[in-house]
Amino acid sequence: MANANARNGMPVKLYRHPKSGHCHRVELMLALLDIPYETVDLDMENGAHKAPDYLRISPLGQVPAIEDNGVALSDSNAILIYLVERYGDAATWWGADPVEKAQVQRWLSIAAGEIAYGPCAARLVTLFGADLDHARAIAKAHSLLAVMETHLAKHDWLALARPTLADIAGYSYIAHAPEGGVSLSPYPAVQGWLGRIEALPRFVGMARSPALA
Repeated sequence: MANANARNGMPVKLYRHPKSGHCHRVELMLALLDIPYETVDLDMENGAHKAPDYLRISPLGQVPAIEDNGVALSDSNAILIYLVERYGDAATWWGADPVEKAQVQRWLSIAAGEIAYGPCAARLVTLFGADLDHARAIAKAHSLLAVMETHLAKHDWLALARPTLADIAGYSYIAHAPEGGVSLSPYPAVQGWLGRIEALPRFVGMARSPALA
């Protein structure tokens, strides 16, 4: 699909940390929709995400955030919705009717809840030394993965009979769960789902930690 950025030669600017799954889900969506973009890696260890100029883009000082033709937006799931509504086939990715939208939204909520407090939190401990309960995060991750395994044993995708925002929002931290000490070996259906996402045209991955992957 043609988009205004491509016509105007103005790429979307994505502010990110290169090992953040929240940032990667936005980059993956940009790539799948073939939207021109450029990445700006923030030196978060030295407080770049709290600088006044960045706080004007992301008032909570969080990544990711985007700038797009005068639009500044933060929160990864909000950005996903914006991108498909503005540049993609929203009915395909977001839902064609209220029931489909609700099914997708349910998984966006899981991405912000169970995924964030499970595989994401476990990875924050091992990669970034976050002061979180690692054992509890691993337990939460396995509880979620067990539910996903049951679902994906019968369905190719999380929300609908096609890839949607639900799959994009869920992919990054599940794919990188082993970096947080969460094995995917017991979950062949989940691994199959990851492979289907990775086979989508224009898929881009997130850099893995060689020591922990």
